[in-house]
Amino acid sequence: MTAEETQRLLLRNGTVLDVESGRYVEADVRCDAGRIVEIGPGLKVGGEVPVVDLDGATVLPGLIDAHVHLTAATADLAGLTSWSPVYVTAHATRIMAGMLERGFTTVRDASGAEYGLAAAQAEGLIRGPRVFFCGRALTQTGGHGDMRGRGEQVWDHHPTCAGMDRIADGVDAVRTAARDELRKGAHHLKVHASGGVASPTDRIDSTQYSLPELVAVVEEAEAANRYVAAHAYTAKAVSRALVAGIRTIEHGNLIDESNVAEFLERDAYLVPTLVTYWAMHRDGIANGLPEASWRKGEQVLEAGLSALELAHRGGVRIAFGTDLLGGLHRLQKEEFRIRREVQQPLDIVRSATTTAAALLRREGELGVVAVGALADLLVLDGDPLSDITVLTEAKHLRYVVQGGTVVHRRP
Repeated sequence: MTAEETQRLLLRNGTVLDVESGRYVEADVRCDAGRIVEIGPGLKVGGEVPVVDLDGATVLPGLIDAHVHLTAATADLAGLTSWSPVYVTAHATRIMAGMLERGFTTVRDASGAEYGLAAAQAEGLIRGPRVFFCGRALTQTGGHGDMRGRGEQVWDHHPTCAGMDRIADGVDAVRTAARDELRKGAHHLKVHASGGVASPTDRIDSTQYSLPELVAVVEEAEAANRYVAAHAYTAKAVSRALVAGIRTIEHGNLIDESNVAEFLERDAYLVPTLVTYWAMHRDGIANGLPEASWRKGEQVLEAGLSALELAHRGGVRIAFGTDLLGGLHRLQKEEFRIRREVQQPLDIVRSATTTAAALLRREGELGVVAVGALADLLVLDGDPLSDITVLTEAKHLRYVVQGGTVVHRRP
């Protein structure tokens, strides 16, 4: 049987969600060559096409997580740099399989993954979600991606090492680093525009990279028809990043009202990652998170929901992200449960489907159940628009379809 033949499938008698309208329709979904080719009642197929009768079960687009770290096999990111890349890849294959089994058919890696991991998944060597990658994130000396302790002087960020970031200082150096990641096929670039939780020597409330440095990275990305994502927490750091032309803000836990207008004016995206702070607070130490980072996480835990509410109320485009590390990846779907404190279920579903697809510039191809889209689908027992926790519990997930093939089914 050829690869295209294995990507033929008919899902019969489903209750299909149109994410944009928020309405359900009873229909069959026919897939061929990895894409959806027909939607409607009573579809006919030949005897060689596998048919799955859903008996009214809910059909959703495959989920998209717009902020993951596939190679973050431990929460001790400084220690990760000394691991064998082969060993890290072995961990990444397990992490990716878990994401697929939770219903995430596509992910955007926010530093660590590179072209080899994405190619291995695309060729079927690794079982996991489609990978949009940035390679290594750019950081200034002493920035969020500089994992050296105060007493360490040597920084070895050779490409064969297992790190997630690269240091570049000054406009010329950041241009070179940006061009190098683009040379290796990066779908987007990432910069650290503020301090963070996992880094040992910076403050969360610091701003990082000068405005000319940020603008230089944006110019290089736009020259290659790519875009820039920025790690940023505070209102000041977010504002500088948006002024520089950065398209997506990661985290944004400490934004204020002034940022909302800036997001809207520049048509930018916010990617909150609330579950990572909750998970680190609960289980971070046991998964390798240094105590100093655990304490910093407390500073942004409570602020995250307020920032999400502020952005949601203001009409900012909000995508789904998790940012989990090490053994905490298993808690990925808890982000749905946390966001229900602020958002309605349909808004949360859109954040992980249509909005995330637009962020990836894959509208109409990902995040929708529509003719011509990639045949990435979830089959659920239950209605996530009535109860979003249907998406958080494995017992409700009947099938995961990726590229027209059933890649996971409930035991």
